[in-house]
Amino acid sequence: MALFTITTWFALGTAGMALGTLLLAWGYTQLTEEHRFEFLDLIAVTGIAAVAYGLMALDVGAITSARGATLYIPRYVDWLLTTPLHVIYLGWIAGADRQTIGTMAALQAATIVFGFFGGIVSAPVNFALFALGSLAFAGVVLLLFREVVTEARKREDRRLALFRTLRNFVVVLWLIYPVIWLLGGTGFGVMDTETTSLVVTYIDVVAKVGFGLIAFSGLQDIAFLQADATDVDSGGAQAAD
Repeated sequence: MALFTITTWFALGTAGMALGTLLLAWGYTQLTEEHRFEFLDLIAVTGIAAVAYGLMALDVGAITSARGATLYIPRYVDWLLTTPLHVIYLGWIAGADRQTIGTMAALQAATIVFGFFGGIVSAPVNFALFALGSLAFAGVVLLLFREVVTEARKREDRRLALFRTLRNFVVVLWLIYPVIWLLGGTGFGVMDTETTSLVVTYIDVVAKVGFGLIAFSGLQDIAFLQADATDVDSGGAQAAD
């Protein structure tokens, strides 16, 4: 009997997401009121993921595709909910308008839907759906690097820097998922289900928990600088008096 199984990876994913949720919930209490509402978005991301991984660890929601690959419905539900939440948060940080944020969220959701149904059906339809999902994701990336960053440049330097850090971090990690899709049972079948589960679980935890921790650190820096600037202004006003 193998020492490490798919259940092991899913259990570790559950623990990682749950711990991340607790850390971000604590971080929420340390933030200024100005940044708290949006930060709930990131707590929801890891919370949803913890539930999804818990279900997968219990072997709930596993289905077999037309090509014999194993897909996990909780994973795709997780991604369908959490990846749009990430792009919504990026839009908030950048100060993008509602239409742009809504478009990004819809395109990101479409990416997941096409990837799921592409994983279910047989070739060559699976690759056609994968291509459609890739186009949707390309639309998200294009908006993040054009329209959204244009809005972000109108914000203060620290907020712009945080947006760029979070955007680059999550886009680079998300670019790995299509590669896994192609190499796994949903695509060419080079990677087995166990290896795919290990890699996806690791990247998921890093992407979701890491995104939240980077955001928390950046928001703390912004709050510190704002408070410092307020103190300087107050000191200058008192001196003038």
